[in-house]
Amino acid sequence: MGKQLGRNALLNWLDTDLYERDGKAITNFQTTLPAIQSDLAQQITKDPYLFDFLDLREKFDERDIEEELVNNVTRFLLELGKGFSYMGRQFRLEIGQQEFFPDLLFYNAHLHAYVVIELKAQSFHPSFLGQLSFYVSAINHQFKTDIDNPTIGLLICKDKDNVVAKYALDPYKEPIGISEYQLSKLFPKDFKSSMPTIEELEKGLKDNKE
Repeated sequence: MGKQLGRNALLNWLDTDLYERDGKAITNFQTTLPAIQSDLAQQITKDPYLFDFLDLREKFDERDIEEELVNNVTRFLLELGKGFSYMGRQFRLEIGQQEFFPDLLFYNAHLHAYVVIELKAQSFHPSFLGQLSFYVSAINHQFKTDIDNPTIGLLICKDKDNVVAKYALDPYKEPIGISEYQLSKLFPKDFKSSMPTIEELEKGLKDNKE
């Protein structure tokens, strides 16, 4: 059994080109984290992330991706990699007299750090980093304890220009990574499954009896 699981894991690793994706996010970890933490943080990133398990319609937005990832959180955790624990979606932060809601919050047991993930259904733009940096700072102030390492931000976009991404990270003191996601399929907006519903099956059986 163990050998079979090991073989399946290896095949999955090869099928998804994991060896080409691991640790490939554009990050500023080397300049914002201690050396040991920086190397480990880089290793847990991927570029791109494969969201093949999502069923999305055309013209989807960030909330659609977020909802599908939460609905498939076990698959999402497997894609993120080892050590990730899901903390919440639209995690409420009360700052001053205002409320803010980061898309997804995780804790990584190997890094001993919170990881804030923001999703964008658009190509990368430098302006996206300001919001993520703010969330990272807020989590550090409100949730990070003395035994936790600095919070990390991860921005996952539709696609990105790597040169623009590298330049955009320069001013930030918070550890942030930038990756892309890939989808294998999109359904038309008015897509209706060809499989019959329970109601249709029941109606068909009733009609046949009559």
